[in-house]
Amino acid sequence: MSAQITQGRASPLKKSASKSFDVSKVRADFPLLTEKIHGQTLVYLDNANTTQKPRQVLEALEHYYRHDNANIHRSSHLLSERATAGYEGTRVKLQRFLNAAQPAEIVFTRNATEGINLVAQSFARQRLKPGDEVLITEMEHHANIVPWQIICEQKGAVLKAVPFDDAGELILEEYDRLLGPRTKMVSVVQMSNSLGTINPVRDMIARAHARGIPVLVDGAQAAYHSRVDVQDLDCDFYVFSGHKLYGPTGIGVLYGKYAHLDAMPPYQGGGDMIRSVTLAKTTYNDVPHKFEAGTPHIAGAIGLGAAVDYLQSLGMESIGQHEQGLLAYGTELLSEVPGLRLFGRARQKASILSFTLAGIHPHDAGTVLDGEGIAVRTGQHCTQPVMDHFGVPATVRASLGLYNTREEIKALATAIHEVKEIFD
Repeated sequence: MSAQITQGRASPLKKSASKSFDVSKVRADFPLLTEKIHGQTLVYLDNANTTQKPRQVLEALEHYYRHDNANIHRSSHLLSERATAGYEGTRVKLQRFLNAAQPAEIVFTRNATEGINLVAQSFARQRLKPGDEVLITEMEHHANIVPWQIICEQKGAVLKAVPFDDAGELILEEYDRLLGPRTKMVSVVQMSNSLGTINPVRDMIARAHARGIPVLVDGAQAAYHSRVDVQDLDCDFYVFSGHKLYGPTGIGVLYGKYAHLDAMPPYQGGGDMIRSVTLAKTTYNDVPHKFEAGTPHIAGAIGLGAAVDYLQSLGMESIGQHEQGLLAYGTELLSEVPGLRLFGRARQKASILSFTLAGIHPHDAGTVLDGEGIAVRTGQHCTQPVMDHFGVPATVRASLGLYNTREEIKALATAIHEVKEIFD
């Protein structure tokens, strides 16, 4: 039923020894987990929305603002040099984290959403003509639907979507059928945020590339659960957000193959993305700087670097194994609840328990769970087409992270029974 996200061969740059995972020691790194919510100790199960931050990230942010606060790439004084070193140092860390070929293939954005919009407007815009097609899937987050709708409307192109079955698995025969001579771009989620499905993106990329079609992978959910190797996947673009990777909000990452990035026009204009400016003409900076206009989120990048260091100190394989154990335990407990319908039973799945309770609106269930100190998300999870597929207005979603425990999963199951008693 479940599997780790890593697909394909392991890169020697990404390989690390198996580490012993001590969840109690890990939890001690996260100050917010000791908060009391309505008099109860917090059980935080909304990690697919955003993760909590370890003290190592908080300390990195504070250190920057206390000791290194300055703008980057612009000044010759020591503070600027230190800030620049921290910012660009994170770019190198991310190159290694994703196994990109070079640091220049890492572009800082505000979030995964901005990365997708950048690719749609700067890369796809040049490729699309009236009648051309962009292919996504029906399980995409709205952030991987709306940017493509916008560019398709602007260019007269057509947006098509690969359907999925009731287990939450893409119908690959339909994917093959939809890959046609007019398909100019594929953009696919690696892991569904509402179902937990891990899509076979490596195989999907290979099928698209056999037809000369570039592929963007939305890794916003996948990147913080297990290893990602962009060279092995051979994706053209890969995006994720720092705030889901136990890092700060307002910072994201776009990986792109250098040849693509080098050929793409700038997405925004302003300072730092230029080489020279006259009133007659502007020449642009090198990749990746030509995509990073204006003063960036320097502290966010430095905090994201600390988050990457933290994850690698724990070992991505160990994190994935711990979370898979929680997923199996949670699936077992929730499957025993009468009237509970669990969505997403793909054979390859991670960290998401999305469900409804017969006769109880998800928002009502979420309110009761909150009263017990249990934080979950209720709603459409920015995947309205997924809800439409199953004919439900919303679900309750418990999403797991590296600091969650079996005791917390049991507390969730107990609270669900209490929800049923209240509304029955």
